[in-house]
Amino acid sequence: MCDVCGCGDPDILPIEVQESILAGNDRGARHNREHFEEAGVLALNLMGSPGSGKTAVLEATARRLRTHLRLGAMSADLATERDAERLARAGIPAAAITTGSACHLDADLVHHGLHKLPWRDLDILFVENVGNLVCPAVYDLGQAANVVVLSIAEGEDKPLKYPVMFRRADLVLLSKMDLLPHLEVDLAALEDALARVMPVPRVLRVSARTGEGLEAWIAWLLEQRACVHAHPYPHAHRH
Repeated sequence: MCDVCGCGDPDILPIEVQESILAGNDRGARHNREHFEEAGVLALNLMGSPGSGKTAVLEATARRLRTHLRLGAMSADLATERDAERLARAGIPAAAITTGSACHLDADLVHHGLHKLPWRDLDILFVENVGNLVCPAVYDLGQAANVVVLSIAEGEDKPLKYPVMFRRADLVLLSKMDLLPHLEVDLAALEDALARVMPVPRVLRVSARTGEGLEAWIAWLLEQRACVHAHPYPHAHRH
């Protein structure tokens, strides 16, 4: 159980409130968004299960884009700075955010994380959220878009079992496609499940190992960056 949001605590009693419990977070998210808009930085919330391949996708992205765009990242885990260290070795300036027992990032954690990065000099800031298919989807961080990395090894039913995560997604990356010959997975069923829960289904099949789908992923990133410059943070109203 997360000791920040209280999810799963049987001792929590319902009370009447006059303000959304996330109102404070939403104010922080608006503040972050103003920062990103002012600096022209595309901020993306990258979510997914532990082991889905979030860090590997960013490493592969860095290998293709680091000479063309200025990339940066915040990498969140309950403990250790290993993912941030991996990204730094790949050429992405990265700040580690260790959340202790919190199962998600919030706007305040992201705001404090900005002090660890030269974020105003970036073209794209990836916020690699804590590995989790539940809580991260609820918290607005000030991002322009949500990207969910879903490994094909996780099963076809994950979008139906965790609909909130995929309902908030602007893009889903089906990762580890190189494992397809070794798995009994029905990609058509998986993509059908995504289509059932995503308001505007947009799915890319990718492999950080072989490079499959990475050109399409990079094209999407460039498209989003162009949108930020033309119409700052077009999806901000959704959160």
